Amino acid sequence: MARGKGGGSTYYDATKSKWVAELKWVDPATGKLLKAKRYANSRREAEKLLAELVDQKSKGLLAEPSKQSTREFALEYLKRLEREGLRPNSLRLAKEELMRAMPSLKDPFAHDPLGRMRLQEVRPAHIRGVLDRVMEQGYSARTVGKVLMRLKALFREALRLELVARNPAEAVSLRLSQGEKAARALEPHEVARLLEEAERSKSPDMALLLRLMLATGLRRGEALALQWRDIDFTRGELTVWRSWTKVEGKGTFSAPKTRHARRKVPLPRGLLLRLQERRQKLLERLTPEELWELFLFGGGKPYDPDAFNHYLRRLAEKAGLGRVRVHDLRHTWASLALSRGIPLEVVSERLGHANPNITLGIYRHLLEEERRGYVIDLEDLLKSSGNRPLA
Repeated sequence: MARGKGGGSTYYDATKSKWVAELKWVDPATGKLLKAKRYANSRREAEKLLAELVDQKSKGLLAEPSKQSTREFALEYLKRLEREGLRPNSLRLAKEELMRAMPSLKDPFAHDPLGRMRLQEVRPAHIRGVLDRVMEQGYSARTVGKVLMRLKALFREALRLELVARNPAEAVSLRLSQGEKAARALEPHEVARLLEEAERSKSPDMALLLRLMLATGLRRGEALALQWRDIDFTRGELTVWRSWTKVEGKGTFSAPKTRHARRKVPLPRGLLLRLQERRQKLLERLTPEELWELFLFGGGKPYDPDAFNHYLRRLAEKAGLGRVRVHDLRHTWASLALSRGIPLEVVSERLGHANPNITLGIYRHLLEEERRGYVIDLEDLLKSSGNRPLA
């Protein structure tokens, strides 16, 4: 049965023993005649499918059928990220996450059901199957979650380009187990134990790096990229303007993740005194101009990022703290700062987050615990304001 112009038609296909809902339209950009078909077991079901096609077409959700595979689109997506200036380390992580989902990105001959599928054929069940396979390979739930986030971003790009009608990854969700927390915040006594063990270690530079990260919340790459010129001893602050990361086995500098990541960070008095003491020792054998060009940690070249990872792992074991990751240091600073009443906006600024909402999303649970503690009797409120309590 044919409808009016643009309304499509339904008919019975004897060769397939199915009812067909068919919609045809002309692409205004190319002038090409496009066609979408759906098959049903009954005429009533076909009529329903046709109505859905017309509705999708009116909303711009009916994408042109494409022969492009998911692997081909993923390769284009990665090239686009590189052209748009994504930071080298972030680009490397994007590649790794997609390669776990689609092994053929690394090896064209690898078994890769998702990568070989047409982009528009991918359904939520296929995404779920990929995640199950990645998890079976022994990756942590957190890593699997990163793969899912990357697939969502990939299909979100395809949706923006109107290559797919919907994002199949959005319907899939994961729950991190209790043992898969994003980061661990050390308790004050654990921080003290870690610093005590660092003072006994044979690497004063690494001990100072540890203290700086715990006292400022800097990322590892931001701390390693610091030169002595980046510290203003008069104002008592340092400038973060780049990061030292490792990409494909080689150390490289990269710009901050966002414009907010380029920032001034005040230095606590105790840390500032340690840095001044370290600078004075170096000036005994260097001129101020020579010191100006050196890195705080490494001298002429920053330390290898992995070196601090190994140092921290050994230190935490000696301190009896179990596993402590580098990002835990940043998480610890933020948690301690918020628990001491430092405003969320200040903590967000010091961390270099794009906006306080990001900080709030990470530390919401901590702030909720703090809020529960703000229960004060009316009499106490009046006392604190200098008024006499009500009778």
